[in-house]
Amino acid sequence: MLDHLPPDAPPHVELIDGSLVMMSPQTAFHMLTLRLLEQSLKPPHELVVAREMAITLGMRQRPEPDILLVKRSALESQVTTFNPQDVHLVVEVVSEESVDLDRTTKPIKYSDAGIRHFWRVEQEDGHPVAYTFELEPAVRAYVPTGIHRKRLVTNIGFDVDLDLDLDRVI
Repeated sequence: MLDHLPPDAPPHVELIDGSLVMMSPQTAFHMLTLRLLEQSLKPPHELVVAREMAITLGMRQRPEPDILLVKRSALESQVTTFNPQDVHLVVEVVSEESVDLDRTTKPIKYSDAGIRHFWRVEQEDGHPVAYTFELEPAVRAYVPTGIHRKRLVTNIGFDVDLDLDLDRVI
């Protein structure tokens, strides 16, 4: 049904626990953080960066992460949602209205679906702080792998080294 909403419907709507969740207007921090991540993530050839695309986790679950890394083979021209097995990383940039969803609800749904990596980016004194997590498969839950200020350095199947200075993308 989400693919057939009327033309005047809000552009970004998620299905969480069977309820439609309208996303609030984004802040400049949110927009700049998305731009930085989209431009800076350099995955290997078999993965691509996608922005604000849905993942179908089940009949009642279709969240829309801010940034995803997905298999290149899943990126077809008419695709409106990805399957969780095609998703390598999801990133949520937290806003005031999305704190509970991004800190609690969505990570549980992503880990239950088997998505291997999850990042949550929050604002601290006007700067991004990235909280990184990896799926522990025995319990299907995320374990923290780091808290990153100024620079995000980690390995998610490939090395990542991101400068988190938003001035780079203004």
